[in-house]
Amino acid sequence: MNGNNRRLRIFTWHIHGSYLYYLSQGNYDLYIPVNSDRTPGYYGRGTTFPFGPNVHEVNVEDLQSLDFDLILFQTANNYQNDQYEVLSARQRALPKIFLQHDPPWGHPTDTKHITYGSDVMLVHVTHFNKLMWDNGQPDAQVIEHGVVDQGYTYSGELNRGLVVINNLPDRGRMLGFDLFLEMRKYVPLDLVGMGTEPYGLSEILHPQLPAFAGRYRFFFNPIRYTSMGLAVCEAMTYGMPIVGLATTEMVRHIRDGYNGFLDLNPAQLIDRMTFLLENKEVAKTMGANARRYALEKFSIQRFVHEWEALFLRAIAGQATAKTSYSY
Repeated sequence: MNGNNRRLRIFTWHIHGSYLYYLSQGNYDLYIPVNSDRTPGYYGRGTTFPFGPNVHEVNVEDLQSLDFDLILFQTANNYQNDQYEVLSARQRALPKIFLQHDPPWGHPTDTKHITYGSDVMLVHVTHFNKLMWDNGQPDAQVIEHGVVDQGYTYSGELNRGLVVINNLPDRGRMLGFDLFLEMRKYVPLDLVGMGTEPYGLSEILHPQLPAFAGRYRFFFNPIRYTSMGLAVCEAMTYGMPIVGLATTEMVRHIRDGYNGFLDLNPAQLIDRMTFLLENKEVAKTMGANARRYALEKFSIQRFVHEWEALFLRAIAGQATAKTSYSY
């Protein structure tokens, strides 16, 4: 709540469905735009996630008549183009936060963030991302992932590993498509996600994923370079041991031999996967460790509390700035 005991009204775009769903668990209202063509960012709530009543669809034609407390950008296009196309000058003068989901896709250390030199508050989803971007502001924030606990679903009954990545064939080496293809020659691996045909099992809807994934012996994350995947965090809460590359944010959360295995040598990862396939009880113990860690580290309560506090801080900061210049 803000100082007037009213729920905050946040305008943003529907960019990452999983993230939006977890963000919506907070004590505020989210408004997302819809257009007639349902273009990216403008397709509303959709049918994949069980959004609650605090996620409101708004036709783009009606946006400029509404009152918001803050604008939350999630892509460069939101920041460079969308805001000028759908928001009024009054709305564009509201406090602004840019939520950066990814590490830099250009030079990994020398890429300036699009908000560099602006007064927009910058928030990263991992410490790795903040470290790699040239942020242009020393107080760039990090809010680590939070996920809703769907319960301990692990049985490990299937002597196979599971990969969950949308559109992996189109996303190539960065997300490890080549590694998936090579490693499944030696270890039984299944791939699920949108756009995974003919290499995978297609999409499993988010509400059905906990029960589906929990039957697999381990979760494999072949991604070379991206943020900490929400699918990894979710799999840990199911009680699945994690196997992946010792890169990016993964090394902060997966303790080798405790809640999973990490390595930079694919041959070593194949050996570790084979070990889990041959030792179900060890896999179960490691998965239980993963769940305990995830419930503490990726608490949804901590996540939404940090977001609400940041929203209030951004709003208060702009109010203070306006007051200081009023004379």
